[in-house]
Amino acid sequence: MSELKVSAIKEGTVIDHIPAGKGLKVIEILNLDALNGGTVLLAMNVHSKKLGRKDIVKVEGKYLSEEEVNKIALIAPTATVNIIRDYRVAEKFNVEVPEKISGILRCANPNCISNHEYVVPKFYVISKEPLKVRCHYCERTMEEEEILANL
Repeated sequence: MSELKVSAIKEGTVIDHIPAGKGLKVIEILNLDALNGGTVLLAMNVHSKKLGRKDIVKVEGKYLSEEEVNKIALIAPTATVNIIRDYRVAEKFNVEVPEKISGILRCANPNCISNHEYVVPKFYVISKEPLKVRCHYCERTMEEEEILANL
């Protein structure tokens, strides 16, 4: 049996159960490549009983905001967030796609008012599986591929 040997982090966040191949997108949308001083570890294509294969992201020295957790939910709805304090899991929760999404997604419609005026982009979740959202302003429906491109 193979083992995953990765050093533990003292303080920070572990994002587990990311669908295989989406770990890099999680790092990108959370802007973790610009993290000052903290270590970011990506384990890809790791065996998982729950998903078959998964990615894991460990972030040392950073705790995620609600907005960041909502971003993760949009691309990895099966993800679990573990808050690590003094090498122990202090908190653990599943990400959840919110019913309304504000300020973290741009509308794909170039004519939408949210792309030209100083208004916060707002979307309503039509479906969580597969993910579909509708723009509050122009009512354009976006599916997963467009959502990922506009995060």
